[in-house]
Amino acid sequence: MAAARAATAKHRRPARELAAGSTARDWLGRFGGADAMRFDLRADLEMAQIVEGGLPTQAVDFAVKSGILEQEDVYHFVVTKRTLQRRRDAKRLSVEESDKLTRLVRMIARAEAALGDPAKAERWVREPNRALEGRRPLDLLSSDVGARAVEKVLGRIEHGIYS
Repeated sequence: MAAARAATAKHRRPARELAAGSTARDWLGRFGGADAMRFDLRADLEMAQIVEGGLPTQAVDFAVKSGILEQEDVYHFVVTKRTLQRRRDAKRLSVEESDKLTRLVRMIARAEAALGDPAKAERWVREPNRALEGRRPLDLLSSDVGARAVEKVLGRIEHGIYS
């Protein structure tokens, strides 16, 4: 148990980095509005249009600089370091990379809303979850099916059901 806490502690960022103005909701505000985290048809269509055009590479920088994601998360779940360097020349992420980045930020925003605190959401996405058969929510966000499983757990939390 102590080893598990020590392993997850190295991934935690201080709460001050996740202060107001740097939440995942704010990030989404720049790319489709805070409502983009919900399944609102208009917001989803706007977000789809933005993703299909490819997010600017600065979106990665903003997500990392504001503390929403760690650089290693970007390299592992969104785009490799070398590919990101090449994308900077074109100034845009591919549609697939934009979709992955948006999915990560969207789920973190949903976790922030469900848990009421960016620091709690940060811990929640990085720690194994019983409702997800011991898997970390973050690890499931590399696919749409995994993201849906995470959304279901967050929905249960929002409705007061222990998960």
